[in-house]
Amino acid sequence: MDIAALILVIVGALNWGLISLFQFDLVAWLGGGQTAFLSRIIYGLVALAGLWCITLLFKHGQNTDTDVQHRPAT
Repeated sequence: MDIAALILVIVGALNWGLISLFQFDLVAWLGGGQTAFLSRIIYGLVALAGLWCITLLFKHGQNTDTDVQHRPAT
Protein backbone atom coordinates (compact mmCIF):
# COMPACT_ATOMS: atom_id res chain seq x y z
CA MET A 1 0.00 0.00 0.00
CA ASP A 2 2.86 2.37 0.82
CA ILE A 3 4.44 1.91 -2.61
CA ALA A 4 1.15 2.47 -4.44
CA ALA A 5 0.54 5.63 -2.41
CA LEU A 6 4.03 6.91 -3.13
CA ILE A 7 3.58 6.29 -6.86
CA LEU A 8 0.32 8.24 -6.87
CA VAL A 9 1.91 11.10 -4.92
CA ILE A 10 4.76 11.20 -7.43
CA VAL A 11 2.24 11.29 -10.29
CA GLY A 12 0.49 14.19 -8.57
CA ALA A 13 3.76 16.03 -8.01
CA LEU A 14 4.79 15.59 -11.64
CA ASN A 15 1.37 16.79 -12.77
CA TRP A 16 1.72 19.93 -10.63
CA GLY A 17 5.18 20.46 -12.09
CA LEU A 18 3.78 20.25 -15.62
CA ILE A 19 1.05 22.72 -14.70
CA SER A 20 3.55 25.19 -13.25
CA LEU A 21 6.10 24.95 -16.04
CA PHE A 22 3.96 24.45 -19.14
CA GLN A 23 0.36 25.12 -18.03
CA PHE A 24 -0.40 21.53 -19.06
CA ASP A 25 -2.57 19.33 -16.85
CA LEU A 26 -1.68 15.76 -17.82
CA VAL A 27 -4.43 14.21 -15.68
CA ALA A 28 -7.09 16.41 -17.27
CA TRP A 29 -5.67 15.67 -20.72
CA LEU A 30 -5.75 11.91 -20.11
CA GLY A 31 -9.08 11.97 -18.31
CA GLY A 32 -11.04 14.16 -20.70
CA GLY A 33 -10.95 17.50 -18.85
CA GLN A 34 -10.68 18.62 -15.25
CA THR A 35 -14.34 17.99 -14.49
CA ALA A 36 -14.55 14.63 -16.27
CA PHE A 37 -15.38 11.65 -14.08
CA LEU A 38 -12.09 9.84 -14.78
CA SER A 39 -10.02 12.92 -13.97
CA ARG A 40 -11.91 13.45 -10.73
CA ILE A 41 -11.25 9.82 -9.76
CA ILE A 42 -7.52 10.26 -10.41
CA TYR A 43 -7.41 13.55 -8.48
CA GLY A 44 -9.24 11.84 -5.61
CA LEU A 45 -6.85 8.88 -5.58
CA VAL A 46 -3.85 11.23 -5.55
CA ALA A 47 -5.39 13.12 -2.61
CA LEU A 48 -6.04 9.89 -0.69
CA ALA A 49 -2.48 8.76 -1.42
CA GLY A 50 -1.18 12.04 -0.04
CA LEU A 51 -3.14 11.49 3.16
CA TRP A 52 -1.82 7.94 3.38
CA CYS A 53 1.76 9.19 2.96
CA ILE A 54 1.35 11.34 6.07
CA THR A 55 1.47 8.07 8.01
CA LEU A 56 4.88 7.35 6.48
CA LEU A 57 6.26 10.36 8.35
CA PHE A 58 5.44 8.66 11.62
CA LYS A 59 6.75 5.23 10.55
CA HIS A 60 10.25 6.62 9.99
CA GLY A 61 12.66 5.02 12.40
CA GLN A 62 10.22 2.44 13.71
CA ASN A 63 11.20 -1.19 13.47
CA THR A 64 8.78 -3.52 11.74
CA ASP A 65 9.12 -7.18 10.92
CA THR A 66 10.58 -6.32 7.51
CA ASP A 67 12.88 -3.58 8.82
CA VAL A 68 14.55 -5.50 11.63
CA GLN A 69 18.24 -5.98 11.09
CA HIS A 70 19.35 -9.45 12.03
CA ARG A 71 22.55 -9.49 14.04
CA PRO A 72 24.79 -12.53 14.16
CA ALA A 73 24.57 -14.52 17.37
CA THR A 74 27.46 -13.96 19.74
